Amino acid sequence: MNPVVTDVPAAHRFEARVGGDLAGFASYLRSAGLIAFVHTEVDPAYEGRGVGSALVRGGLDTARAAGLRVVPVCPFVASWIEGHPGYRELVYENRSRVTD
Repeated sequence: MNPVVTDVPAAHRFEARVGGDLAGFASYLRSAGLIAFVHTEVDPAYEGRGVGSALVRGGLDTARAAGLRVVPVCPFVASWIEGHPGYRELVYENRSRVTD
């Protein structure tokens, strides 16, 4: 099974489809330089079959190609990035040193 992942900007999410059926999605908020992944959901019929990983990889590859930094609000996305060191450099880090 190879899910097909596409960006659906009007819905603010990446969708994974298997045989035309919606198997899962990863919702995001996007600004000029950042994309925040806020929620990932996989249909129970497709759990454990790599749909979530395909969604995260597709979203992160799209972010990389667009030169975006990533804010992994969704715990699944954050843990996936931790397990895939090649994507860690995409994570946004606040470098501001301004204090009160």
